[in-house]
Amino acid sequence: MRTLTARFSDVCPPDWNESAAALAGASILQTAQWGALKGAHGWKPRWGQWFDADGNVVGAALTLRKKIAGPYEFRYVPRGPLFDIGDGALTARVLSDLEADARSGGAIFLKIDRDVPLGFGVPGETGYRADAAGLIWLETLKRRGYRYSDAQIQFANSVWIDLSPEAETLAANMKQRTRYKARLALKKGVSIRRGGAEDFELIYALYRETAARDRFIIREKSYYLDVWTRFFSAGMLVPLIAEVAGEAVAVIMLFIFAEKAWYIYGMSSGNHREKMPNYALQWEAILTAKTAGAKIYDLWGAPDRFDETDRMWGVYQFKRGLGGYEVVSPGAYDLPLRPLLYRGYGLSLRLITAARRLIYRARRALSRRTGESGGNMEVSG
Repeated sequence: MRTLTARFSDVCPPDWNESAAALAGASILQTAQWGALKGAHGWKPRWGQWFDADGNVVGAALTLRKKIAGPYEFRYVPRGPLFDIGDGALTARVLSDLEADARSGGAIFLKIDRDVPLGFGVPGETGYRADAAGLIWLETLKRRGYRYSDAQIQFANSVWIDLSPEAETLAANMKQRTRYKARLALKKGVSIRRGGAEDFELIYALYRETAARDRFIIREKSYYLDVWTRFFSAGMLVPLIAEVAGEAVAVIMLFIFAEKAWYIYGMSSGNHREKMPNYALQWEAILTAKTAGAKIYDLWGAPDRFDETDRMWGVYQFKRGLGGYEVVSPGAYDLPLRPLLYRGYGLSLRLITAARRLIYRARRALSRRTGESGGNMEVSG
């Protein structure tokens, strides 16, 4: 029988990123930087590692703890835990330890959001390929009592680009119209440069402008400056800025870790949109990620339903044109550890969410009447 040792700590192990990067499912949201960031913004990070008999790290989980009331809290494992899900004994051990640690810490529920593909392509269409390991993972969660969460935090589905081909092939994999627009943007005077920390104020201003124009909610400026500073300082963030005649018109914040890149934040102004800067910007992001050693570029988000009624349909069409493929994942699953309190928490969360939506709609209506941008409201994640 395999010997495993689990260690939990409220202090991040010094070799966390190195060991996490070597594990299956490694994610930017399971890094030391992400844990420290969330620790500075209302969460308490908890670090779990599993070791085999030779002292090798075979599993890891950054768990975020959030106080609810009194002795109670909830726990969230963003894009984790990290380990080989094909190992049934290891799966059982990691989940059992996480659940026991959460229960003993007063958690009402444990939320797990591992980035495990259930399949590739569009479900129901020719060419869709189910992933056996992902299906087994989902069945394991359900068998242990996990249920699909009413409070999703990250996108379940996404579009990935395989970066293993040479640049010429990556360009050829794009849709013809997308490739044409990327090249035309450069001919029309769009240039791309790498940004630095000195650009973060400008980048946030563009993000706020984007949020007001596209009507989505963002956090306060200090949060984003903290995110970008931590990851930029660690060499895990490359800001790419598209300019026209020296004016910044679009930005991609490209995160890179463990041979994978992520397009988490994108922003643009309304100026020079006819020059199509975002197409040239994404092409530069693809080349930058590949040069940095990434094998996958995750475009971070795709429709929950692959039809035109989904709110992400337009963005999805743009991403699809870049030469990627759809990745379908389970989304977040909750394990109620104190069922009565879990139901009460869920009800209160729905009421709060409904109230926030009413406030946001009122602010949107006011902004349309006054011409001012909407308020800056915080969302989870």
